[in-house]
Amino acid sequence: VQLQASGGGLVQPGDSLTLSCAASGGTASGYAIGWFRQAPGKEREFISAISWSGTGTYTADSLKGRVTISRDTAKNTVYLQMSNLKPEDTAVYYCGAAPSPLAAEKQYVYWGPGTLVTVSS
Repeated sequence: VQLQASGGGLVQPGDSLTLSCAASGGTASGYAIGWFRQAPGKEREFISAISWSGTGTYTADSLKGRVTISRDTAKNTVYLQMSNLKPEDTAVYYCGAAPSPLAAEKQYVYWGPGTLVTVSS
């Protein structure tokens, strides 16, 4: 399974943005998909994850209310909607596949290259 994150770019503070994670080379069937981000000089941080069925989600407490994760199984794509973006949201955003939306980072079995989000005025 190959994962490809897209949708990053330069946005202004307060803007909203939707990132996509598309699976190819097979399907992500049975896998939860999670989003992480890594800011310059910082460790990778968990954002949100969604189960294969889309019925189970888990979001970091610090980001609840500003992010929404969703999944289109027919398109093998997971979306991460982010609102009220702040400069501190600037990071490379990655998606990965894991057995469960509650999986720890080390349990993720597939990763895609990241997409850069820059929040700046």
